[in-house]
Amino acid sequence: MKILVLGQGAREHAIVKALIRTGTPAASIIVAPGNAGISTDAPCEPNLNPNSPSEVAAFAKAHEIELAIIGPEAPLVAGVSDALRDAGIPVFGPSQKAAALEGSKSFAKEVMAAAGVPTGMARECSTLAEVESAIDEFGAPYVIKADGLAAGKGVIVTSDRAAALEHAAKFIHMGVLVEEFLDGQEVSLFFLADGKTVLPLSPAQDFKRAFDNDEGPNTGGMGAYSPLPWLPAGFVEEVERTVAQPTVDELGKLGMPFVGLLYCGLILTAKGIRVIEFNARFGDPETQVVLRRLNSSLSNLLYKAATGQLETAAAPEFSDQVAITVVLASEGYPDTSAPNRPIHGLGSVENEHVEVCHAATAWAETKDGEESLMATGGRVLSVVASGHDFAGARAHAYAAIEKISLQGSHYRKDIAAKVAG
Repeated sequence: MKILVLGQGAREHAIVKALIRTGTPAASIIVAPGNAGISTDAPCEPNLNPNSPSEVAAFAKAHEIELAIIGPEAPLVAGVSDALRDAGIPVFGPSQKAAALEGSKSFAKEVMAAAGVPTGMARECSTLAEVESAIDEFGAPYVIKADGLAAGKGVIVTSDRAAALEHAAKFIHMGVLVEEFLDGQEVSLFFLADGKTVLPLSPAQDFKRAFDNDEGPNTGGMGAYSPLPWLPAGFVEEVERTVAQPTVDELGKLGMPFVGLLYCGLILTAKGIRVIEFNARFGDPETQVVLRRLNSSLSNLLYKAATGQLETAAAPEFSDQVAITVVLASEGYPDTSAPNRPIHGLGSVENEHVEVCHAATAWAETKDGEESLMATGGRVLSVVASGHDFAGARAHAYAAIEKISLQGSHYRKDIAAKVAG
């Protein structure tokens, strides 16, 4: 099967590694645009614009692609999946309309209300005066969310009223949601969906704050682990019954069947499970740990979802081993951007326990004509490690990341520490 993967981050690298590990030949995968690390595992097309519906559809037809997998949210919101489907190509990724479940927080709230999905109270605001009224109604801690796409940086949770209003002012042009604060452990749970049927993957938990002990600003994610040994029995089944299936059913009624990855961002409160947010694609960095543990054929599962055949698919099988990922970030991330800098030490890092997923890397020619690996963005690498227990997986991950040299870089040292015993 010829597969096109759209995207250029660690999530897409994890997808490529999982495809290859579960039986797909690397030569039958094309990644666009990809990055330096991905290019060492599968062919890349750096000049293909993943956000152009016409370019992607023409490329897929010319290369006889049999399955397209859309990684990031931007191509979904741009309608790339619709153009591919119109060209007769099976796509793992929802339509532009269904992707509004992620692209518009207010639309997601409307869907949840209609489907009876448990979530927190929220108010839509289009002016700062409305935001002030809403935060005074709900009280601290204040939860402010941009209504549109904000690259993982549209949410703030703070007890500082001034900081809440400053964040709202930054995103008020796209609309803002003020929500009640929900207290509890957060869980990320992915569901494959084919428009009618949903199939759960394994739960994970990510770490959003930049620094240890959940301090510092929110980021796109600094690490994750899977599975979650502290979840109550029946958790996945309850989320499928009360959240994922009703949401997919409601979108079907609205004439926008959801085909792809339904990411359920959940919180386990004293009053039960509540939805914090939905995403319309694999989450980063949770994908790195969930797919690291997958034993079933990823291409088979995604193809069945893309072609409406999930009800014939066996439940995905996962390794008994646990997995953690630690993100290496550039100096100043997420507040400021560092210049492109060389990365050293990757040659001795990967082994049977450790793989590295590249997020923002590129090859650059040095003065003597050799190629040097460069960090080109905020989150640079995800070091993914597996083990028989979390203590072992953590030991592998941190031993590996300490071998990597990138000037000014930082990473959290407490990923999965609470479950390592």
